[in-house]
Amino acid sequence: MATQKISLQWKEGVHFESNGPGGNVPIDGSEEVGGQGKGLRPKALMLSALAGCSGIDVASLIKKMRIDVDTFDIDVEAELTEEHPKFYHKVWVNFNFYGDNLNEKKIEKAVTLSVDTYCGVMEMFRQFATVETKINYFPKK
Repeated sequence: MATQKISLQWKEGVHFESNGPGGNVPIDGSEEVGGQGKGLRPKALMLSALAGCSGIDVASLIKKMRIDVDTFDIDVEAELTEEHPKFYHKVWVNFNFYGDNLNEKKIEKAVTLSVDTYCGVMEMFRQFATVETKINYFPKK
């Protein structure tokens, strides 16, 4: 069974640095708990992980499927529960593709493969949240 490990170092106040495979990520709390804007907040990191996981899948599939895309980005928005412990219960993931001759059928296949088959973070989110995805097409930037 595969395992992963990170290490978290306390820097000061509520500022930490996470060290893991491939790099380091600064983490900081909100201003209400003493944060100073020196890193991402933990819940925002979860949304970044979701976008990053699916983004890596889609970028790989774009290359394998030889899809002509100028660029793409992913926007993730989430809604927290009202009561503590607050967690995301609704998540919206927007895949935005830019190009002049986008093959929408192939792009949809690549996104669907990521969302339904490959992205483990997406599946983790589905264990506690309703996740909606949407694909948007735009002319070349």
